[in-house]
Amino acid sequence: MKKQHVTLSENDRPHLENLISKGSLPAKVYKRAVALLELDRGGTFTNVAQIVGVTIQTVSTWAQKYGENGLDFLSDKPRSGRPKEIDGLTCAQITALACSDAPEGHSHWSLRLLAEKVVELEYIDAISHTEIGRILKKTNSSPT
Repeated sequence: MKKQHVTLSENDRPHLENLISKGSLPAKVYKRAVALLELDRGGTFTNVAQIVGVTIQTVSTWAQKYGENGLDFLSDKPRSGRPKEIDGLTCAQITALACSDAPEGHSHWSLRLLAEKVVELEYIDAISHTEIGRILKKTNSSPT
């Protein structure tokens, strides 16, 4: 049976070996790099799939993508989807507002009160109290 493999360029092989030796690499990038190196050493798709812990089809796809795009395929392209409406600056402003003194007549900030104030201060056009809660949950602050 003929072995299916990839031939790495002279620049790509040391680059992949260097990536693997660093140790601080996302798991998917590590698996892809190891798979390419194993395919370059003459491993079959079946053997490499067992070593890396993925399906044969996945290894085949990686080999094909390497042939088309080189090492650019190691990291995924940005996924499509709804873009973020609230940037980091706005999140920081909301957090700072939540950490400030509550308005007169209130003992503390509620999520609804924060949402109203954020729109009033024109940090953003519209925001729900649940989104305010999600933003504050990512910090160590508490609106109450």
